[in-house]
Amino acid sequence: FLFLIFFHVLFTGKNEYDLLVIGGGSGGLACAKEAAQFGRKVAVLDYVEPSPQGTKWGLGGTCVNVGCIPKKLMHQAALLGSALKDAQHYGWNIAQPVHHTWSLMAQAVQNYVKSLNWGHRVQLQDKKVKYFNMKGSFSDPYTIRGLTKAGKETIITAENIVIATGGRPKYPTHIAGALEYGITNVSLECAGFLTGIGLDTTVMMRSIPLRGFDQQMASLVTEHMESYGTKFLKRCFPTKVEKLESNRLQVTWKNTDLGTEETDSFDTVMWAVGRAPDTETLNLETVGVKTNSETGKIIVDASEATSVPHIYAIGDITEGRPELTPTAIAAGKLLAQRLFGESSELMDYDNVPTTVFTPLEYGCVGLSEEMADLGALQFHLIQLHALSLNVLRKDLYVMYCFQVVCLREREQRILGLHFIGPNAGEVIQGFALGIKCGATYPQLMKTIGIHPTCAEEITKLHITKRSG
Repeated sequence: FLFLIFFHVLFTGKNEYDLLVIGGGSGGLACAKEAAQFGRKVAVLDYVEPSPQGTKWGLGGTCVNVGCIPKKLMHQAALLGSALKDAQHYGWNIAQPVHHTWSLMAQAVQNYVKSLNWGHRVQLQDKKVKYFNMKGSFSDPYTIRGLTKAGKETIITAENIVIATGGRPKYPTHIAGALEYGITNVSLECAGFLTGIGLDTTVMMRSIPLRGFDQQMASLVTEHMESYGTKFLKRCFPTKVEKLESNRLQVTWKNTDLGTEETDSFDTVMWAVGRAPDTETLNLETVGVKTNSETGKIIVDASEATSVPHIYAIGDITEGRPELTPTAIAAGKLLAQRLFGESSELMDYDNVPTTVFTPLEYGCVGLSEEMADLGALQFHLIQLHALSLNVLRKDLYVMYCFQVVCLREREQRILGLHFIGPNAGEVIQGFALGIKCGATYPQLMKTIGIHPTCAEEITKLHITKRSG
């Protein structure tokens, strides 16, 4: 059967599909739907390998099912809880104590996610994109072997293949009990909303918070979380997890600073130790797709092409790209336009904005202070901080901070902008356009603020870090 397939491709030059996408996450779906707009024959393979705890989900990838969307909804739940506490100071009579019901929130989140799964299925159908709920692996450079959960095999051939399988959370398998008893997700964001809905939450931190982000801003985020009740075990690392008779989980860890071994018990242990590319079963070595031996990620050029000319890769699975949903979507659309729409536009990965949805949000775009230092740039660091957000609560002072990294020479072009405060994502989104357009510090100073807002304070930035 396989011989007949290969014989057909070899002698007729005809493949079943113009484009086959492996992975039904944000990037893969965007690429497939865009290609279909050009009247091409397109297929998508998507399969979710259940987590060690048996969790599985529908079409849409990490972001829709177990990432950005449910995370943001639970963050919103925590913000509403905080607002209820604040509301009394604004004249609202709210019966105390206020209780949160996890099961109601969880069901609402699950229902919304399922509606998104269904929406993606409908969109693929509307655009005549063939959907295969199968795990895909390469048989040869133009042939994918699809395998259903029941073990049924389907052979699919395509002129162009896009790998968009994303990543999966890492487990520290060297720690006894980690795989058996742990679940996974994002550390500070989860800790923040769990504290916000009234749960006793502890973060164990081996080294620095929010690696890759500006560390002064990251420290302000964790300080705020501590002031709101999240506990931190700093410079500690776990050594084993054991299940007690009470069904609680006993964690043993070492404290690096004190040189001691400590234990405590918890209802749940969540690992947030990074993500790994989901390439294990793709059989990439058979077809010659090169990966980075250290990270396992696929090496691509500026056009998202791998080492095999007609095989491409987008999103979290690619080396050196931001692990962000909007970049995967944009890269997928542009790739389809280049393949089938006579476009030559490449994805621009510079100055991609992002936000960390901790209780006090942290949004940024461009370079951090550390990145500017590494680049040996002559830059200013201009800051404004220590401003109260809540004037009606005498017992509560929430601090927020703006930070601008800009060149010291000539027009003082802005290289990076950082904001800690409410609705940071909404604030940074607009400024991201300005930085993309080459905004300068003098232009920022001439911008009129909207009063009264937190965002207006950026137009008042004047203290440089160099001044001391």
